[in-house]
Amino acid sequence: MNSSKARDILACIAVQENGDWYRIYERVSKEEFPSDRAIEMTVRGMKCRYLTILDPEYPEWLKQTNRPPFVIFYYGDISLVLDNHSKCLAVVGSRECSEYGANATRRIVSEIAKDVIVVSGLAKGIDAIAAETAIRSGGRTVAILGCGLDICYPLENIPLYEEIKSQHLLLSEYPGKTTPSTKQFPFRNRLIAYLSKNILVTEAGEFSGTSITVGWGLSIGKDVMCIPYPFGTPSACNRLIKEGALLVENGSDVIDFMRWKY
Repeated sequence: MNSSKARDILACIAVQENGDWYRIYERVSKEEFPSDRAIEMTVRGMKCRYLTILDPEYPEWLKQTNRPPFVIFYYGDISLVLDNHSKCLAVVGSRECSEYGANATRRIVSEIAKDVIVVSGLAKGIDAIAAETAIRSGGRTVAILGCGLDICYPLENIPLYEEIKSQHLLLSEYPGKTTPSTKQFPFRNRLIAYLSKNILVTEAGEFSGTSITVGWGLSIGKDVMCIPYPFGTPSACNRLIKEGALLVENGSDVIDFMRWKY
């Protein structure tokens, strides 16, 4: 079997299984491959581009992670994560963010936007603020979705979704119009961690998706940065700092910690 046929088979299985990593793994392990007709129809009908784990440009460092994606579906410039990994910074935080967290995110991202590539999950709150600030400050951004690539969730982010899709990079393990589900978003968070060199937390609750992203990052040795919160303010950021996360107060701190600029 040639490599082109093999990647098309993998893409077709991913579409048939709605991007479910475990079901894809099971079918590949058992060599339960789709028919040639199904492969042809699936590939022909695909609006987006895709990268498979079989492709030569698929990075070796991503293959070494826990459950690397079999297929990444995307719109935009995939080189933002493949060729610029050392500049990728995950900026994550609460969906229901405070004014303090929102302002801190805007300030720091505006200061570093031209030096880093901001990676987020395009959720409401901190994710959307980080992506939008990066764009408005002349930077580049990557949005990693926890649902089908052709679905904007939440709907309030449609203008931002469309701008990232056409001018930056929008990607997902989930093809087409795969509907959002609660199990997909925590699993998506591993890609936010894996595809970034470092993680910046600007606000987080104790038991949140942000904490899941941090956990994925720490599992493969990523550095985590947090902004401090005032005395008496409940925040996972202060706890993470006590546990060893790097305290940052401005954009210069972030650039210093990322080290790639020096």
